[in-house]
Amino acid sequence: MQTVRDATGATYLLVKRSADSSRVRDPATGEERYVDNDELRVVDGESPLATAASGVPAPVRQAIGAVRDDRSLGLLAVVVDEGPIAAIDLLDAADMCESDLHGTISEFRAAGLIDEVDVAGRRGYEATSVAVEAMGLLRGGSESVE
Repeated sequence: MQTVRDATGATYLLVKRSADSSRVRDPATGEERYVDNDELRVVDGESPLATAASGVPAPVRQAIGAVRDDRSLGLLAVVVDEGPIAAIDLLDAADMCESDLHGTISEFRAAGLIDEVDVAGRRGYEATSVAVEAMGLLRGGSESVE
C-alpha cells in the first residue's frame, strides 16, 4: 500500500496499480475507484497506515489513543454524561482504585479529553468538547460539536 494524491490534492490509498489505471481507496469513506495513473503521484514519507487512520474523525482518534479498556472508556462516558463531576464523586462511582482512577484521569487530561474544574468548592473534572464529540461519534451519532 502507498499514499497517493490526485490532481485535485485528494489523498488516497493505492490498492492496486495496473498499466493504465490504479484502484484507490478513499480513507474517509472506504470507497474504491479507478483513476488514470497519470493523475496520481506517490506521496513520499507519508505512512499509508496514517493515511488510512485519517478517515477516522480526529476526536475519535484522540479518544482511542487514551482509552485502554472498557473501564477507562466507561470512565470517559461518565465524565461526558455526568460532568462536571467532583473527583470524590467520581471515585465513588468508579470501580477503580484511587491510583488507577487518577492515572486514567491524568491520561485523559494529557490527551485533551477532560479538564480539571472546581465543582462546589471541590476538585473535579469536566469533559472537553473533543471528548463530547468523540463519545457522540462512538455511540453512533453523526452530529459534531463545534
